[in-house]
Amino acid sequence: MACSLNSSFQTSNLRTVFLGKKNEVCVSSVPVNRVGFLRKTVVCKESRIGKQPIQVPSNVTITLEGQFLKVKGPLGELSQSYPREVNVEREEPGTLKVKKAMETRRANQMHGLFRTLTDNMVVGVSKGFEKKLQLIGVGYRAMLEGQDLVLNLGFSHPVRMAIPDGIKVKVEDNTRITVSGYDKSAIGQFAASVRRWRPPEPYKGKGVKYADEIIRRKEGKAGKKK
Repeated sequence: MACSLNSSFQTSNLRTVFLGKKNEVCVSSVPVNRVGFLRKTVVCKESRIGKQPIQVPSNVTITLEGQFLKVKGPLGELSQSYPREVNVEREEPGTLKVKKAMETRRANQMHGLFRTLTDNMVVGVSKGFEKKLQLIGVGYRAMLEGQDLVLNLGFSHPVRMAIPDGIKVKVEDNTRITVSGYDKSAIGQFAASVRRWRPPEPYKGKGVKYADEIIRRKEGKAGKKK
C-alpha cells in the first residue's frame, strides 16, 4: 500500500514539473486542426561540363541534320549520332552547345558525356591528339615495318600489330612510341592494345607504359631487411 502511494506521488510530481506548475510557468495549448506541407518543385541542375559552349575554329566545317552531326577539318572527318535525351544547337557562328531535351536521370548523364565527345571531335579534326608509350626492359624494342608495328617484348616471337586507318605511329630510339591521329577514342584504344601485351610490373618496372604514367613500385624479397 505504501509503495503504491509513493509511486503515485512521484508520478504527480513529474506531471507537475512537466506542466510547469512547480516553477510557476504557464503552458498554453494551441489547438491544431490541420498540418500543411509546402511542396517545392525540384529543378535538375545542368552539368558543369555540359553547359559549356564549344568553340568551332574557322577551318572546321559542321553539318547538323537533326540528331546527326558531321565535323570535317584539315586532319579528317568524324560524325556522331545523339540520343533523344540531348540536342545539339548552333547558338551563334562558330559556337555549338549541347542541351538537355528532358529532365531525367539519363539526360543528366548524357549531357556532359556528349558535350565532351563533341568537343573531342572538333579538336581532333583541327589539332589532333596523341598518346606516347615507352618500352622499359632489356631487349625490349619496337620498329615499323610498312603498316605494321613490330614489338619485341621478351616473348619467343615478335608481336606484330596492324596500324588502323587514320592513325599514325612513330618510333624513336626503338623504345618510344607516339600514336597520333584525329579520333581520340581510336588512338586510346590502339595505345591500350599495345600496352596490354606487356603491362608494367611493380617490382622492376619492366613493360610497356604510358609516358606520363607513374608506376607504384614494390620492394622485392631480396631487398627486404632481415
